[in-house]
Amino acid sequence: MKKTFLIIFLLAAVTISQAQSEGLAVKHGDKGLYLEHTVASGQGLYAVGRLYNVNPKHIAAFNKMDMNKGLEIGQMVRIPLTDTNFTQKNNKGVPVYYTVGQSEGLLKVSTVNNKVTMQKLRDWNGLKGDALQVGQKLIVGYLVSKEMQTLAANTPKTAPAREEVKRAEPVEEQPAVKTQAVTAAQPDPPPTTPKEEPKKTEPVITRQESAPVTKEQGYFRSFYEQQIKQNPVSKNTTVTASIFKTSSGWEDAKYYLLIDGVTTGTIVQLTNPDNNKAIYAKVLGEMNGIRQNQGLGIRISNAGAAALGVNDMEKFILKIAY
Repeated sequence: MKKTFLIIFLLAAVTISQAQSEGLAVKHGDKGLYLEHTVASGQGLYAVGRLYNVNPKHIAAFNKMDMNKGLEIGQMVRIPLTDTNFTQKNNKGVPVYYTVGQSEGLLKVSTVNNKVTMQKLRDWNGLKGDALQVGQKLIVGYLVSKEMQTLAANTPKTAPAREEVKRAEPVEEQPAVKTQAVTAAQPDPPPTTPKEEPKKTEPVITRQESAPVTKEQGYFRSFYEQQIKQNPVSKNTTVTASIFKTSSGWEDAKYYLLIDGVTTGTIVQLTNPDNNKAIYAKVLGEMNGIRQNQGLGIRISNAGAAALGVNDMEKFILKIAY
């Protein structure tokens, strides 16, 4: 029982970690304002309801789903924002954001978000005027959920990891520039020196141009590189894999996997030995206790399988390192 609770807590923590980096984004529909939640391993209607402080029956009705049927990993569920779990009267809770669209000012944002007062929008977002920029994220209310707030308080934010990666870049590049300058100055003090210096700066530009390769291999690549600096790769093996369906990864290149015995949130490298394509994926949870997973080492998201160029959707072989 304790193990099951721990797994659910960790999976919920992954949800909070993503919410911290991306923000809870408000959506609009015929039934009012709502949030979108991607189902993780071990989550059902009751677990999702507790997380967002909504009666699971209301979630089922809002999504027109059968209460007796379970949820699938990667399934997108709409979470209604009601008087019980959403407030626009104060700033107590987890911020809910609205992304400003084309030709939208503060009055428009107020109108489409339950007519929240413009003064509250100014106070919550530190605005001095009513002019807004396209793509700007504004707080339009707060999710009232003790479980969400508790997890948010206990879950480390991803921002520090990104800052560490950014700090690491100049540390690596500066010595290289100094070494090149000394090497050029010692053997060739005459006119040869200025001719060689521009040639030696070209590799730095080449590294910057190769940045898109990181995006192709997945959003989590930089996190993996930071991870192995602290904990070098200790596991490198071949596993039998299959997929699970999810809507994540097609646009944002965020790939996920299920695997037993590896801490939730760990980033791993996956390689297709047939074509040597590689991606980086985050561990979403375990897959033990499910009959369909017998004989499998891992399950990866369908977007990740597509990025690896996998043709067989049933079973295939991958190399894994972490």
